Amino acid sequence: MISAGEFRNGVTFKMDGNAYQIIEFQHVKPGKGAAFVRTKIKNVITGAVVERTFNPTDKFPPAFVERKEMQYLYNEGNLYYFMDNETYETIPIDGSVLGSNFKFAKENMEMKVMSFKGHVFGVELPYFVELTVTKTEPGVRGDTATNVTKNAVLETGAEIKVPMFVNEGDKVRIDTRTSEYMERV
Repeated sequence: MISAGEFRNGVTFKMDGNAYQIIEFQHVKPGKGAAFVRTKIKNVITGAVVERTFNPTDKFPPAFVERKEMQYLYNEGNLYYFMDNETYETIPIDGSVLGSNFKFAKENMEMKVMSFKGHVFGVELPYFVELTVTKTEPGVRGDTATNVTKNAVLETGAEIKVPMFVNEGDKVRIDTRTSEYMERV
């Protein structure tokens, strides 16, 4: 059993006959009254997102989520094709379940496909990916105030903020959980 006080992002649990995944959570301790947990939860089958508060002592059974290592092959319209690394079977996944961090995915990249009772509901990218900067403004000499950043477009089409010293053609490491620049490689 998982108590609401143990909720973290990505935790899956069963409630009211459905499986839910925590998208956001916040432990709240008001000055008066009892503490509670404010969450945004996603129904893994329908994709519906709901905001809900829980008592920290509420307990729920965990939902078994299968995480399978797969390779992203290509996309065709709104369908993204993945290959199972063990059986070499190719499966299509609808683009609506991929999540916002999928913008950092390159073809032939290994990632975990998450499913509940055979229904795919999400894709987990590696925590860090290395991508090439394809477009950015040149850094201006003298613009060296602390933490000055500029926009950069990566080879996957994703746009992020990078420090002024990063130029076109540089490889950068990105944290896919926060969509932030980590370092130049």
